[in-house]
Amino acid sequence: MLSFVIPAYNEEKCLPATLRAVFASADAVGEPFEVIVVDDASTDRTAEIAREHGAQVVSVRNRQIAATRNTGARVARGDVFFFVDADTLANPLAIRMALRALRNGAVGGGCLFRYEDPVPLWVKALYPVAMLAMRLVKFTGGCFLFCSREAFAAIGGFSEAMFAAEELEFARSLKRIGRFVVPRPVVDTSNRKLSELTVRRIVKLILHGLRKGSSHREGLELWYGDHNGIPR
Repeated sequence: MLSFVIPAYNEEKCLPATLRAVFASADAVGEPFEVIVVDDASTDRTAEIAREHGAQVVSVRNRQIAATRNTGARVARGDVFFFVDADTLANPLAIRMALRALRNGAVGGGCLFRYEDPVPLWVKALYPVAMLAMRLVKFTGGCFLFCSREAFAAIGGFSEAMFAAEELEFARSLKRIGRFVVPRPVVDTSNRKLSELTVRRIVKLILHGLRKGSSHREGLELWYGDHNGIPR
C-alpha cells in the first residue's frame, strides 16, 4: 500500500486541489493507497475539507512540520510513504518513477518542483540554475518526498529538533543508509512564499541559520507566520 501524508495548517485554500491531484494520480497508478491529512491546529475548514475529499484526518497541535509528518507516518499503513505539502500537486509519472526507484533498491528520494505562475523575474532567471544544482547534489526541498517504511524507521523519521531545513537532514539521513534518488518528473507547487522571499530576506535567513541554526521558531516567520498557511 502507498501512504500519502499531507501536513496541513490553515490550508482550506490550497488543500482541495492538492487532494484532487493525489487521489487522481494514485488512482492512475493503480495500487492500493491511503491519504492522511495531519491537521496541525488549523482554525479554518482544513479538516472538514480533507474529510469531504475522502482523506483520513489526524489532528495534532505541534506547529512543527517535522513532528506533524512523523505523526502521519506513525498512523500510516503503507510500505511506501509519500510526504506531499498541502500546496503541491502530485502527478502519476512522479509517483510511478518514485516507486520504480524504490523497487530498484533506492531507500528514498524526492521530486524537484515547478512554481505556479506568476513568479518574480529574479526567480525565473535563477530557477534553471537552481534546479540543475539541486539535481546534481540530490537535494529537492520538502514538497514531495518519498521513502520506504523500512528506511523511515531506520533513520527515525524527520528530526523533531529542527523547525526548518528538516527535509535536508531527512535526505542526508537517507543517504547514509542507501541510495537517495531524484526522478526526472517534477511536481507543481504554489508561489505563495515568493512574494515575501526578497533578496534581503534570503540573506537574513542565511545569517540567522548560521548564527542560531534551526532548533527554534524565532526568526522563521516566513514559515511559521500564521498569515501564510504554511504547516510549520
